[in-house]
Amino acid sequence: MFSYLHQPKGFYKHLFLLALPVIVQNLITTSLGFLDTFMVGLLGSDQMSAVTVANVPVFIIQLVVFGLQSGSSVLISQYWGRGDRESINRVMGIGFMIAGGVSVLFAAILCAFPAQVLYLITDNLTLVELAEPYLRIVGFSYIFNSLSSIYIGMQRSIENPRFGMIVFAISMLCNTLGNYVLIFGKLGLPALGITGAAVATLLSRVVEFVVAFSYAFRCRTMPLMKHAILRPGMDMLRKFLRYSAPVLINETLWGTGFSMITVIMGHMENSSDLIAAYTLAGNIDKLMTSGVFGIAAAVSVIVGKEIGTGNLKGVYNIGRALCFTAFAFGIVLGVAEYTMFVTLMRPFVMPLFSLSAVAERLCSVMLMCYACAIPLHSFSTTMVVGVLRGGGDVHASLFIDNFPLWCGTLPMMCLLGLVLKVPNEVFCLCLMIEYIIKSPLGLYRLHSGKWIHDITRIDE
Repeated sequence: MFSYLHQPKGFYKHLFLLALPVIVQNLITTSLGFLDTFMVGLLGSDQMSAVTVANVPVFIIQLVVFGLQSGSSVLISQYWGRGDRESINRVMGIGFMIAGGVSVLFAAILCAFPAQVLYLITDNLTLVELAEPYLRIVGFSYIFNSLSSIYIGMQRSIENPRFGMIVFAISMLCNTLGNYVLIFGKLGLPALGITGAAVATLLSRVVEFVVAFSYAFRCRTMPLMKHAILRPGMDMLRKFLRYSAPVLINETLWGTGFSMITVIMGHMENSSDLIAAYTLAGNIDKLMTSGVFGIAAAVSVIVGKEIGTGNLKGVYNIGRALCFTAFAFGIVLGVAEYTMFVTLMRPFVMPLFSLSAVAERLCSVMLMCYACAIPLHSFSTTMVVGVLRGGGDVHASLFIDNFPLWCGTLPMMCLLGLVLKVPNEVFCLCLMIEYIIKSPLGLYRLHSGKWIHDITRIDE
């Protein structure tokens, strides 16, 4: 029954060697967000909620960039299997152009109309006033981050995930030091509060950009080809739009939908307490689910490379084995998250934040929901981001990733939170709905075998 789990010697070791640097990178990035939350949270719960509200449009930018990164990897991992470096440069060139254009547009909007954007998210005047200066500055940081992320994603797709880990470690160090100095006014500088957190983020992204592209011009494994990057060609653009654009649409839709959770909370009673609890619980959960996205990223590379080398028959069992491994890994993470919450977070970490009793109680409920959902979260993420995208099945992954959120979680949250106005503890249970719906849809598609497509040889 589980014969597909028997893979060649070293298979699972290769999986975790690929995943480990990505997990560390994700932990670094998530820890960066947690430290931001922690330092701003020391100023007060309103300040922490304001940063969460301000990060909603920023999160959408991040998801667009992640969509470009993931969409590019659909092609790059298979071209890597074929050893076609010029085509990889062409894909990267398209990614640079789109990521740069989108991030510049968003930065201009956030700088010119920060209050108008924030009023779309919440009607809490206190949060809008606190978040406005933060949003003006932080949007520009993602111009640099979008370009470096495309390059880092390419390195990950050619089986060099350690590069991203190193770059983001440097970025985290810069951001943490910048936060400490600028938020609280150390080393003779004025205390800037929330604005200081935004400046620190901008400076760290500039450093990240400089480090990434200093390496890019010296990399021998994947040398930059100026003619291919600047003139990727219409054939490659058509292929990119066919296979990468659905991933970009997927991530943009999912990111917008996920951001709507904060919007719904922002229009509920006791929105400050609810958003503060959601911010803290979400950051703690992200620390644990860093492993989930690390496994999914590694799976995408493995599946794409296997298809690129022509192993179309064996990749079906490989995909099943990888999804089973992700589910088992999710069980371990769920137990670890609950244990960490009971033994460390609730008695020692949560008291450090200026949370009300209501916010503390809601945070506990949310973390319980997250811990219970991690096994399904791990399976569905690996299946969508890893197996289906790595296999070129981008349209199915778009549907499976967004249908449960837009047609399940968000309508239920609107009904319970805005219409029926149930107790907030009941509202928090909606956080699990997405994965309960998504997992059986993904399991059906996985077993169908229709997700296997050699996209590098189509239309040649």
